[in-house]
Amino acid sequence: MKPEWKEFLLDNGAELDGDQVTNFGNPQRELEVATTGHVIADQSHFGLISARGEDVSEFLQGQLTNDIRDVSETKAQYSAYCTPKGRMLSNFLIFKRGDTYYLSLPRNLLEATLKRLSMFILMSKVVLEDASDSLVRMGYAGPEADKELNGVLGIAPKEPFEASQKDDLSVIRLPGMQPRFQIVGGLDAITKLWETLNVRGTAIGEPGWALLDILSGTPFILPETTEAFIPQMVNLQLTNGVSFKKGCYTGQEIVARMQYLGKLKRRMYLAHVQGDIAPKPGDELFSAGSSSGQGTGKIVNASPSPEGGYQVLAVVEISSQANNKIHLGEKNGPILEFAELPYPFQDS
Repeated sequence: MKPEWKEFLLDNGAELDGDQVTNFGNPQRELEVATTGHVIADQSHFGLISARGEDVSEFLQGQLTNDIRDVSETKAQYSAYCTPKGRMLSNFLIFKRGDTYYLSLPRNLLEATLKRLSMFILMSKVVLEDASDSLVRMGYAGPEADKELNGVLGIAPKEPFEASQKDDLSVIRLPGMQPRFQIVGGLDAITKLWETLNVRGTAIGEPGWALLDILSGTPFILPETTEAFIPQMVNLQLTNGVSFKKGCYTGQEIVARMQYLGKLKRRMYLAHVQGDIAPKPGDELFSAGSSSGQGTGKIVNASPSPEGGYQVLAVVEISSQANNKIHLGEKNGPILEFAELPYPFQDS
């Protein structure tokens, strides 16, 4: 985290665990307001990989699941990086500033992702760098967040993945049940915007923002789940994270085969689970009627719920989810209570 930004957050009451803001003094209240009110959040738990150079578009096109040609200063996208077997190593929000692409992903996967991507540059004219401390990131969400941003900046993208540029700021609209934005820029511009929006919204820690990601059905691969899922298992084909028309990329054959020839046996669901022990990414799920010897599923992401317990995204066997109780951690563990995602399932 940029030292000056860290000092600014501490002066505004942030409690930090490393480079992650855990809360601003009232974790329970922050969770409650995250889903109903206007909130601002530091995004330093996401790292940034910058990608630039004469061959950068061609290089990224051959590595990632989505069509990088669609990314511009006015259009962002979700995408993923897979093994040759189609298993996700990481996934990102990709946006562009000037001639540079930025891949926003969980900070604890940045180093491994950057190292692996760099191995395949070879003779290409591409420069990949850790840009996490070169730009500051914040989130803003709420029922009238678009109107508030428009009043402050004169811009507010209208649809998910639309992006707008204003001076030193990039504003990207994210999926969600209410208007939600990621805002990226230099220290001075973000600091000034935070101070303005802090009058209108409540500052929240990472758990509150993670809750909004989960409720929007947006998964993030973490070290505990790397190589655990193919993109369709975490609904990436339903959230504009995979292109089936772009041509070859690492893992493309497996991903395309599942889409056109296979039968998807697992998919990601939204659920609530009671209990005092926090579910963790990679935690196993069980059911009496599991149709495979590989377990019923895994937790993808989890965050405390304002009503108690935890909201989770979980990859689950479709047959088990439809016909059996799904338990967390062990065969008699807490039961997952499933809820509707904000987008419909489509048969692969």
